[in-house]
Amino acid sequence: MRVYRSQRHTASPLIRFFVALCCSLLLSSCQSPDTPPTPLSHPNDPSLPSVMTPDWGIAATLIAMGYPPVAMGDKPFYREWVGKPTIPDTTLDVGTRYQPNPEMFSQLDLDMVIDNAFYQHLHPMYGDLPIHSIELTSPNKVATWEDFIEPTLKLGEYVRHPQAAQAYLDRSQQKIAQAGQTFRARHPHIKKLAVVQFADSNNLRMFSYNSLFHPALEVMGLQLVALADGNQWGFAPIMLGELAQLDDDTCLVVVEPLSNLLKLELQDSLVWQRLGYSFDGDQQPAGKGRCITLLPATWNNSGVASMNVLADRLTNVTFVGNTDL
Repeated sequence: MRVYRSQRHTASPLIRFFVALCCSLLLSSCQSPDTPPTPLSHPNDPSLPSVMTPDWGIAATLIAMGYPPVAMGDKPFYREWVGKPTIPDTTLDVGTRYQPNPEMFSQLDLDMVIDNAFYQHLHPMYGDLPIHSIELTSPNKVATWEDFIEPTLKLGEYVRHPQAAQAYLDRSQQKIAQAGQTFRARHPHIKKLAVVQFADSNNLRMFSYNSLFHPALEVMGLQLVALADGNQWGFAPIMLGELAQLDDDTCLVVVEPLSNLLKLELQDSLVWQRLGYSFDGDQQPAGKGRCITLLPATWNNSGVASMNVLADRLTNVTFVGNTDL
């Protein structure tokens, strides 16, 4: 860790006081809210490397392990889309993830950058800084928990605390398994879940077996159902009518956001009516209609960190329709 030290002075305390006062007045008159930060090292432990990452998933994992990055991209939007784990105030925002602010970046005292292939275009901006790239996704057609162990442990090695990464993996697996026990106790008849997100009233994304939903549900003791192989982001585009292929014992999980206007459009859709789903359980007799729930917007590209959030939110959702499957 780089540390900047000034030379010792032998001036009297009174002279040093007046010098400090003048410097303070000068800086306050010249600086503006947009002034780039002074060089920053790791705020918690000087022995740790100072890390910048443009990626939310890497930032979330580092935070969860207890070694947050010095700086990251799109910090305000992280709070909205990812939420947990919470970003410490000491982590700086260097602008957008895809194109950080070069002036702000140049003021950081960094030891390394950690990113993934999505941010390769930024590498020239980093100069001679070491760059480590990892993928918090599964390379296989069917994602497993084991696929996320190696990249998580790599992050632990980069911050010189591999034991913290292993402890985080162990805690997470236990937490997700406990969430599964809670879920099954509340919904003893629900075993299979299909997870979708609406683009409009007729087009959806269905999360497939290569998404992190598969290992998360597997650790919870549940089963993911998908109709097609997923793309590199873990989902396959489908049409609304294709949901008719789901078995009656599969509950539909709709990931928000889902606007009120879109809900109204679905209510008027003959296909939706024929499928038998309704977000309002009061519109159908008790126990009737297909099993469905709304899941709060969940970022699904943060590896184990996303699995933790997904498991926690699944235990708190309310299913409507026939849940006695």
